[in-house]
Amino acid sequence: MAADCVFCSLLNGDGSADWVWRGPLASALLPRRYGWLAPGHTLVISNEHAVGVQDVSSDCLQEVALLVQRVAQQMAATIGAQGVNVLNASGQNSDQSVDHLHFHVVPRWADDGLDTWVHGKSSHVLGAGWLDDLRAGLLSTGSDSR
Repeated sequence: MAADCVFCSLLNGDGSADWVWRGPLASALLPRRYGWLAPGHTLVISNEHAVGVQDVSSDCLQEVALLVQRVAQQMAATIGAQGVNVLNASGQNSDQSVDHLHFHVVPRWADDGLDTWVHGKSSHVLGAGWLDDLRAGLLSTGSDSR
């Protein structure tokens, strides 16, 4: 846990939160009401302090992903949200607002007026060979190439 992290503080019982679920590796809570993108908007966070998907343990990331799925399923069952947007920003230059791994699970309904899709494209240019380098890096870390 990081002393200066708002999510770590909440996990430690410092401050108040509207907890939706508390588990051993992942938890879910409501953001402050002024931060809601839709009624029922929920944050799923890792219980271990990690900034993003790049540095969280695989066990914790798996539990976070499974909790995202469970929250989405229960949003359909309990509040009639047949769709969700799952939003995440991880690491430097990603516009991450809190340096602790978290996913926004935003319930969606037909004609709800919310647009969460990215508008615009990056102007960054990659050098030749980037795809081969990415593939080679994934192979060297033991990832399946499928």
